[in-house]
Amino acid sequence: MGVVTPFPDRKPVQVAFDRAEMMKILDLYGRMVAAGNWRDYAIELGTEVAAFSGFRRATERPEFRIEKRPALRNRQGMWALIGESGAVLKRGQELGPILAPIERRLVKLVGE
Repeated sequence: MGVVTPFPDRKPVQVAFDRAEMMKILDLYGRMVAAGNWRDYAIELGTEVAAFSGFRRATERPEFRIEKRPALRNRQGMWALIGESGAVLKRGQELGPILAPIERRLVKLVGE
């Protein structure tokens, strides 16, 4: 009947987090909620970037935004931690070291 012709040079429709990445991010989010630091989150999945934002309150700007940009994989690293002001706080190839500055906020000194 008909011939299906694929679109040439078609890019992926959407960038997303895989299961292991989401597990790490949501584990951190759960610990931040338990500590009383975050109350809400947002996930944005676009054609170039996937972002997870953690909010202190739903009406504010996100305190931190974790971005995954596969196009930067071979340059600066596809992971970025972006602060409330929009400044890039950390960039790298792996997710673990990117989450470390947020995890340090959870460490508390226990007194005698």
